[in-house]
Formats: sequence, structure tokens, C-alpha cells
Amino acid sequence: MSIRFLPFTLLCFLLLLFSACKNHSVEKQIEIHLDKGLNVLVIIADDAGWNDVGYNGSEVKTPNIDSLANHGVKLNRFYVNPTCSPSRVSLLTGMPSSRIGVVAPISGKSNKTLPDSITTLPQALKRKNYQNALFGKWHLGLDISNGPNAFGFDYSYGFLHGQIDQYTHRYKNGDASWYRNDRMIDEDGHTTDLVTKEAIQWLIKKRDTTKNFYVQLAYSAPHFPLQEEEKWKAPYYKTIKDSSRVDFAAAMTHMDDAIGKVLKTLKEQRLDENTLVIFISDNGAMENWYPTYQYDGKFKGNDVLGSNFPLRDWKTSNYEGAIRVPAIAYFRGKLSAEANSNYMAISDVMPTILSLIGENIPQYVEGVNVWPSIENSKIETNHDIYVRGHIQESLIHKPYKIIRNRHKDGLPALYQLYNIESDPEEKNNLIDEQTEIAETMKTLLQIQFEKDDKTVNVELK
Repeated sequence: MSIRFLPFTLLCFLLLLFSACKNHSVEKQIEIHLDKGLNVLVIIADDAGWNDVGYNGSEVKTPNIDSLANHGVKLNRFYVNPTCSPSRVSLLTGMPSSRIGVVAPISGKSNKTLPDSITTLPQALKRKNYQNALFGKWHLGLDISNGPNAFGFDYSYGFLHGQIDQYTHRYKNGDASWYRNDRMIDEDGHTTDLVTKEAIQWLIKKRDTTKNFYVQLAYSAPHFPLQEEEKWKAPYYKTIKDSSRVDFAAAMTHMDDAIGKVLKTLKEQRLDENTLVIFISDNGAMENWYPTYQYDGKFKGNDVLGSNFPLRDWKTSNYEGAIRVPAIAYFRGKLSAEANSNYMAISDVMPTILSLIGENIPQYVEGVNVWPSIENSKIETNHDIYVRGHIQESLIHKPYKIIRNRHKDGLPALYQLYNIESDPEEKNNLIDEQTEIAETMKTLLQIQFEKDDKTVNVELK
């Protein structure tokens, strides 16, 4: 029997011991001391799958993202949530989003937002005199009073909702979504271009140059509706047969070009020397989209969108295709080019950044500082990764992952167990073969589940 899978009583003792000296080898404080201080740029793609970036072998052209990957650290086992709002919660709070009851996208006219009792990443950064800005997608409160400026961002611009018409910038039901700071606005232009332009102007003209910055650059691309100009689609007509996939590829390439402009600005402003750049997708790709009533029937459906190949399944599930995403850490002169297969989660971003600048990590944070492992892949991470969606929940205790399917009709929950290192495509369910490991994994999963906000809990057998 593996040392990781021990009798229940011993396991519980070790869990208590583990919580007392939580991942000490990786969570040790390592500050980066730079003459100009540390800036952070987090770039978030919306629904980009594992196989939607060039460096993972995709037919989609993403030269600027590829350059970050080829000159930085490819975080090849980086885990997020199955959908967008939960991932953004985990990024800003350093914990599973289910702890505050967010397990699905915030939609409709909901004003669901982050609780005031929690210190967000930008709020913690302000203690170190950081200036924080968000450009693009918020999706954590659909009223401007619950926008980014209420949670530590000094400047914000973009859209409050989860998906918008790229030109009218309205939500699928017609709600206004486009804003700057504390007021709603109307502007002409494609979302990708407007968000990029605003970010560049802020970096050049609007920021306080006496302060370091945290910038969250959250694109709408390649999320539907796909509305790209011919210049972005034309390069794919000979290589991609499906027109929907052409539109998706065009959105990715448009975003990649925009990212290149922002990176060029960092270089021109001599900010690249002290700016850590993190690129992630908020969740895996969605298979298709059939809008029906959305946008009053303005858009046709997409039978093909992104690609998570060779990973299993799509956005909303807890399989690898939904929660294991392209991710990169790039820091000029500080990180060597490397492919890193250590397990990391989006909830690790907050404690890692705070550790780098010597700021105390709030007690509620469950993620860990993974910077030592990013710097040197030989330093392994060893923390479990718990992800709860609105359909399934999962727990990774390497090399295994357990997935639980819930039933609302009182039927027993269904479990699946995979060795995601030997079986990354999750083809071989070991739940009936590795019974002892399965029982331990069920226990670990339930321990995490019990910590969640009880308003989203359902009875499981």
C-alpha cells in the first residue's frame, strides 16, 4: 500500500499534523527584492482550452502567449474551477470558491458578491502601497456598487457580466454591462481592443508611478459570442474546415495580438524588468453554444468552440479538460524557461504574490506559496487540490483524483477515481479496483466538502 494511503485513524492524525505545519517546504517566505519593487500582471483568457494555445500543439496561432511560455515557466498542472465566477473568487481570495457559496457562474440580475469579511488580494496589496487595476471581465457582482472598486481595485474598466456582445457590450438578456470605475458608459469598439487600449493608457498615463501595481487583465475572448473581423479569420480558412472553429481561433489570435501590445508597452516603459506576468485561462473550453433566446436570436449557434485535447470533457465538469488549463509564469531575468509539472491551483496565486512582497497572508487563505516550485521544479508541491462545481466536486491527492457526481433525487452519489499521472485522459476508472485508496480519497473529499458554505451543500449518501 502506498504511503499516501494509510488506515483512517492514522490518516486523520497526519491530516491534523499537516494542517499545523502546512506545506512548510513550499510555503516558506521568499521575498523578491528589486530596486523598483515588484509589479504583477495577471492575464486571464475566458474559456481557452488546453489545446487552444500554440505551445500545446494547437492549430491556433498564439505567438505572444507562446513566447511567454517558451521564455518562462509552463505550469503544466495548473488547476482552476469548472466555470468562470468561481475561478475569479479563488484568485482573489486564495481559497476554494465554494467556501463562500460560489460554485457556478453569477448570472441574470444577481448581485452575489464577495463578503466584506474577507480580505481580497488587491486589498492585501494595498497594505504594501500597491495600486491595483482591473481591465475587462469582473463577473463577481452585476451591480456597479459591487464592482472591482469595492474590493481593493483603484481603477477598473470593462464589463460586469459573464458574457457580452463584443460590440454593444450588453449581456445576453440586454442588460447594460460596460463601465469605468463608478459609472456605466457607452463606447464603440470591439471588447478586446477597448480593454487593451485602456490597459495601455493606464500603464503609460494614468497610474501612479510612485507605486507598484497589480493589474488584472481579463479578456472576454475567446468566449462566445464570437464576432471577429475578417483579418483575424482569414489566416485559418485553409487550415480549419469548421467555420465555428475558425471564429474561435480568430478570437484567440486577436486576444494574443492584444496581449503582445500590452507586453510591448511594459518593455517600452521599462517595466518588464520588475513585472511578474502570469497567464491563465479561467476554465477549460466549452464544446459548443446554441444561443436560442439569447441576444434576441441575433447570433447563430457554434457547433465547435474550443479544444481540450487530449484532456477529457468540457467546461462545467470536474474532469481534466475543464479544470486543468494553460498557465504560464514569466519573469524576465528571474525565471528560467522550464516545463513544470508540479500541482498548483488558482487559489495559490494570492499567497504566492503576497509571499513575494513580504505581506502577511490572511488566516483564511487555503492556497500555498508555490514560488519555490515555480523557481525550481525539483521542489515538489504536496498540497491537495479541492474543486467544487455545480455539477461535481473533485479532490486531487496526487497522483489520484476522485470525482463525485451528486444526485438531487436522493440516489447515492457516484464516484470515479483516476490516476491522473498514468492516465491523464481519465479513461480508466479505478473506483472498484483500488478500494482502499478510494475510501481514503472519499474521506479526504468529504473533509473538504464539510468546510464549504452550507447554503450550497446538498445531502449525499
